[in-house]
Amino acid sequence: MPSVVCPITFRAKLRVAARYVNGFFEVFSAALQQGAPGSRWQGRIAGRAIGKSGKFSQGPPHSESLAKGKFPRDNEPVNTVIDTTVPDAHGRFGPYGGRYVPETLMYPLQQLEEEYFRAQNDPEFQGELTYYLRQFCGRPSPLYFAQRLTEELGGAKIYLKREDLLHTGAHKINNAMGQILLARRMGKTRIIAETGAGQHGVASATVAAMFGLKCVIYMGEVDCRRQALNVYRMKMLGAEVVSVTAGQKTLKEAVNEAMRDWVTNVRHTHYILGTAYGAHPYPVMVRNFQRIIGDEARRQILEQEERLPDLLIACVGGGSNAIGLFYPFLEDAGVRMLGVEAGGEGIIAGKHAARFQGGSLGVLQGTRSYILQDENGQIQLTHSVSAGLDYAAVGPEHAWLRDQGRVEYSYATDEQALAAFIKLARLEGIIPALESAHAIAAVMERAPKMPKDQIIIVNLSGRGDKDVAEVAARVKL
Repeated sequence: MPSVVCPITFRAKLRVAARYVNGFFEVFSAALQQGAPGSRWQGRIAGRAIGKSGKFSQGPPHSESLAKGKFPRDNEPVNTVIDTTVPDAHGRFGPYGGRYVPETLMYPLQQLEEEYFRAQNDPEFQGELTYYLRQFCGRPSPLYFAQRLTEELGGAKIYLKREDLLHTGAHKINNAMGQILLARRMGKTRIIAETGAGQHGVASATVAAMFGLKCVIYMGEVDCRRQALNVYRMKMLGAEVVSVTAGQKTLKEAVNEAMRDWVTNVRHTHYILGTAYGAHPYPVMVRNFQRIIGDEARRQILEQEERLPDLLIACVGGGSNAIGLFYPFLEDAGVRMLGVEAGGEGIIAGKHAARFQGGSLGVLQGTRSYILQDENGQIQLTHSVSAGLDYAAVGPEHAWLRDQGRVEYSYATDEQALAAFIKLARLEGIIPALESAHAIAAVMERAPKMPKDQIIIVNLSGRGDKDVAEVAARVKL
């Protein structure tokens, strides 16, 4: 039976045209203001007050009650309803974010936005999402005290948020499950996705197989080689894997091809974008599907230590696992946060993927954020031993949080990540994803400098089966 497509009304066309024109003027205005102090963006983030010093104020009474140990029970529904002050109605986090796409995609993105916000407040949708996250994906994931790593480093107590133990082996399944339920709700029959390390591709192929939807995964040719195991997994799950041979043949090119596909097949296809990046509503939607990481970690650390952590650490590519951990703690002034980018072979153009070290403000693949580009606006080559962090742009909310001084961002080199990979495997019996190993590298640097009574939570965003061959080729075992 052919799919039925509702005609776009004249009023809807006017809305699309208005958003397109507004987008142009927003770019022009942002180019003039650059998010300068005194603009309408200064000092506002998700309804949280920021004082004159630029630091966050203490959170509302809800935060205080949690700090006293009054936390949600395991059987409560997953909460994806949040304060929407940031982003604004145009999907902007201050000067970042927005919606910069071909006109063909403006109306589908508006539909997606409207359907997503309806689903947020729909108990049936929330109940279904909660059920599958727990019964199929394996939530809640444990918060594990890494005793031997803690003893070896001789400083702060280290806890691992074990997203690697979820079905498919990474945090990506949280977002994929939420988006496949949205796709079904919108009557879509086909799924597309991009992937770098392959974990998002596997998660998308998994949920597509589970619900009987066609699935096409775009993956750079270089990543297909270095993540061959995940290519086989996607194919076993029934997905078509398209090897992208354009450009650098990595994640950026995979996103390009996925967007071209979506423009062509938008009526019956949903794009499960895998990170907190892209055109609005993707950054906020992906963040909200991933915030369960931080919600659980908050409850678990209060149960185990009866207080909040001193430092949160996560790797940052597009930034979904990091924002998922950080977001529920943003109101807690005593909790510091560190995002770790890919330093590659060092901060030399074309040899790294640390956007905050060598990037500048620009627009790429639907949104405005920090991008690795030259003086002419051409996207620079990137490099990382980790396929999942090898990307030229960072999520807009991370750029906003960095501007506000709420989250610190650093980087780990390939060499440091490989050393951390081996260290965790041999001390804790856990083989991490190379992406997660960047966060472990930061733990190895920071923990020894902290008092023994302080606490670090690091997000172990994925397992390292997919990286074993890559590491074995680089490290003498």
